[in-house]
Amino acid sequence: MNAADHPARAPSALAQAAAPTGAHRVPRAPRGAFAGSRRISAATVVVLIAAWALAARLQLVSPVFLPSPAAVAQKFVTVATDGSSNATLLQHTLASLDRMLAALLLAIVTAIPVGILTGMNRVAQAIVDPLIEFYRPIPPLAYLPLIVIWCGIGEPSKVLLIWLAIFAPLTIATQQGVRRVKPGRIRGARALGATRWQIVRYVVVPSAAPDVLTGIRIGLGVGWSVLVAAELIAATRGLGFMIQSAGQFLETDVVIMGIIVIALIAASIEWGLRRVQKALVPWDGHA
Repeated sequence: MNAADHPARAPSALAQAAAPTGAHRVPRAPRGAFAGSRRISAATVVVLIAAWALAARLQLVSPVFLPSPAAVAQKFVTVATDGSSNATLLQHTLASLDRMLAALLLAIVTAIPVGILTGMNRVAQAIVDPLIEFYRPIPPLAYLPLIVIWCGIGEPSKVLLIWLAIFAPLTIATQQGVRRVKPGRIRGARALGATRWQIVRYVVVPSAAPDVLTGIRIGLGVGWSVLVAAELIAATRGLGFMIQSAGQFLETDVVIMGIIVIALIAASIEWGLRRVQKALVPWDGHA
């Protein structure tokens, strides 16, 4: 009696067959090496801030162009409580995060299925690849006017611009992950009587998961860089809008503060995604 006579047991057997074993774990660096790297990184940040403070104190650059760290910190408190550009720092941050989250979710539900399809089907790949490769090298600001003409100046145009920035790297990463699935796993799943859908669910998706999560991380990095451009489209709130408005009035301290906030949020998201990747795909050595 073979596994095909018990289809109810196939998913469990497929999941066990598809999951990489501990024998394939990539050797980790000693914990002490990571601690040393963190100390070096922290020291680098401290040195940069100290050099910045010294340059501001000696007035090597006019405070209009380079305010001191203390002035930027004070502006952080002021904007958080009193606001800037008709909104508080929290309101600007939440507006940007809402747009980024909407674009990310849209990219996940579209790019991952497209990546799986193109990775498994050469006809689909031949159809989709030229489209992605056509628009991927184009800077978002180049097709921003076209998006405004088509979608107006409301929220959809901003989300669409960020989605386009995330879609291409996530699709390509998913496609590459699917292509790297070992043929032996697929043959083993077929021998167990798996259907095509079960092969995708229990073999292809788990094997491609590390590349998919890496694609999400890359896509979010690109998306944050496009966020500022997206919020220039008649926005009334958002970190990009706040920075742009402050720049028009030479409020350099607000500009620097906004850049720091964007960097901290992006670093926090990257750190969180690394932890998620490490938990979901512990066999991957790049998490």
